[in-house]
Amino acid sequence: MTIALGTQVINVTYPWLTLPIALGYWKEDGYDVKIVTTGGSLQGIQQMVGGGVDFAQVNSTGLIQANTENQVAVRGLMATGVIDWGVGVLQDSPVNTVADLRGKKIGIFSLGTGGMPLLKGYLRANGVNPDTEVQIIATGAGAPALEALRAGRVQALMFWGSALTGFQNAGAKMRILFDPTWRSLPDFTFATMQKTIDADPAMVEAIARGAAKATLFAQTNPECARRIHWKNYPGSKPTGADEATLARWDLALLQTQLETMSGTEAMTSTKLIGAMSPAAYGRMQDLMLKDGLIKRTLPPESMLHLKPGFVEAINRFDRSAVVDAAKACKGL
Repeated sequence: MTIALGTQVINVTYPWLTLPIALGYWKEDGYDVKIVTTGGSLQGIQQMVGGGVDFAQVNSTGLIQANTENQVAVRGLMATGVIDWGVGVLQDSPVNTVADLRGKKIGIFSLGTGGMPLLKGYLRANGVNPDTEVQIIATGAGAPALEALRAGRVQALMFWGSALTGFQNAGAKMRILFDPTWRSLPDFTFATMQKTIDADPAMVEAIARGAAKATLFAQTNPECARRIHWKNYPGSKPTGADEATLARWDLALLQTQLETMSGTEAMTSTKLIGAMSPAAYGRMQDLMLKDGLIKRTLPPESMLHLKPGFVEAINRFDRSAVVDAAKACKGL
């Protein structure tokens, strides 16, 4: 099985996808899973449609647009985070409000990322035409993006929460502008195609269960999750400081991501990992319609895999064993 992840570097902030590989969760169920990087949600969805990958980590905007605008049967399997994006500006920047971005250049990971419609809607809602009054530039992530901001090639950076934390880890003093309503809306969603669900529902359930187990492991012992990630993905380890500082930086990234993930619990009446709220996705869809990002709506239930018993099934594992393993940091 192959999972598309919209990032350039598979860093510590994707524990529900990386830990199942490192800890052998998917292997135990008979699945050999690999992660491939893409330029964002849209590319991940395109690869699923083309049959190049089986699953993709997508933004809710990408999921909704695929269904409403492109009639592509992408289905959300697990809610893995609320919208934690923000527009970061340097502390001494004259940009204090969204309206101050008029006439400015805004950097973003890629023009195909799920943050694009969020940014455009945010600007439009504050009286700024995103197509004529700002310039949006793809900067990539990490050091190139931060260098573009520091050098003045862009005056702001629109990124997800852990990326903004990363910029601050690197010494950038920033102010973060964001729409407060975002924190109560779904964003990161683990997804697949309806045809994949139809073809092998047992496999889909097993992959989602492994992601749920890994989520619990990381929540129980973030520092252990960080250490396991460094061991298994040494190329993603940050550089430029002593070991203790690097560890503190990556733990801060992971903690930011875990807070984003835990935000999904407020949307549902259950504590089950990965549970999705059709009402919350409906609110997201309504916001996108209001902002002109989509031209029609669909029942949010049609975009989500809500088969009775599915979320219970992916949470049906020995939780105490996972918690004990995390506390003992088994897997190093």
